[in-house]
Amino acid sequence: MPVTLHWFLPTSGDARTVLGALGDAGAHHRRADRDGGERPADIAYLGQIARAAEQSGFEACLTPTGSWCEDAWLTTAALTQLTTKLKFLVAFRPGLLSPTLAAQMAATYQRLSGGRLLLNVVTGGDKTEQERFGDYLSKDERYARTGEFLDVVRNAWSGEPYDFHGEHVQVSGALVPEPPDPIPGIYFGGSSPAALDVAARHADVYLTWGEPPELVREKVEWMRRLAAAQGRRLRFGLRIHTLSRDTSEEAWRHAQCLLDGLDPATVARAQAAMGASESTGQQRMTALRGGRTSYADAHELEVSPNLWSGVGLVRGGAGTALVGSHEEVADRLEEYARIGIDEFILSGYPHVEEAWSFGEGVMPVLRRRGLYGEPSPAPAPRPVAASA
Repeated sequence: MPVTLHWFLPTSGDARTVLGALGDAGAHHRRADRDGGERPADIAYLGQIARAAEQSGFEACLTPTGSWCEDAWLTTAALTQLTTKLKFLVAFRPGLLSPTLAAQMAATYQRLSGGRLLLNVVTGGDKTEQERFGDYLSKDERYARTGEFLDVVRNAWSGEPYDFHGEHVQVSGALVPEPPDPIPGIYFGGSSPAALDVAARHADVYLTWGEPPELVREKVEWMRRLAAAQGRRLRFGLRIHTLSRDTSEEAWRHAQCLLDGLDPATVARAQAAMGASESTGQQRMTALRGGRTSYADAHELEVSPNLWSGVGLVRGGAGTALVGSHEEVADRLEEYARIGIDEFILSGYPHVEEAWSFGEGVMPVLRRRGLYGEPSPAPAPRPVAASA
């Protein structure tokens, strides 16, 4: 079965070095105009990335959520006007808006974009970040709220008024004017027991970060059992960076340049922020390096064949990259596919150049192996009936 390939939109800025994306490291992005070496996340630049992803053959682009980046709904809605078939995987936090409003926003987005919306539901694992938005629930309470939220969203799309009175969410007669067509796929990640339970009951695609294949296999098998107990089947997605070149030596030289470009003070701030995270997935990412934060040789950060953890020195969340020749990166993607990964959400620094590099180097290898086909077209827009 061919895999689905997605790219990433760096809505907090881009550069030829690794940028942080958690806690205090987010302030690093706002220096783009002053430092001169970075690329601000304006619509012109993000449009270049979106068009590169679309022309390279990626299915969709993930857009992150947080106080350190631009709003995903508004940004991607604008980018639908600069692209024709690329879908957008919009990340958002369920505790920050009404589930009925979220269902309505998704339905409107589908109609106006011609069916190009996917949803990444992010419960949030950073207490400080959540409190910036006025969310003071505990981690387990946030996941319980997410489950109730998704229950309402799905039923609001059913075409019939829906009542729900839970511990965190209460609605009466939840409904949207017209159900979205198609229903957006719901992507969801999390490694804690509370997160896994929500994923088993509500997700269409369960997302995990780029750990060594054996650890990913264990998680996939565990999630399959949990979903089966709910009478459901899941697809699985892997969020990871890539750095592929014509030769392995060239790729590792570039990884060394990325490592050499990291400022020790930035690494220290980022590691402190990650250490305070409540996210089990973040803790798993950090554990790959065994507590070390200082390295001279990029190869010291190779935690399994071609899997490089250097990105995680300053970037929260997805902290690993596949580094190697185009053939080697394809080998690793095939290895993940064989253990159950159906979709890959990829990225690289800078995101325009790395989208082209992957599209011209790795995608042809995957096609030859029967692992990748052309993206599925977005459905034709449905006409909206004029009001009387």
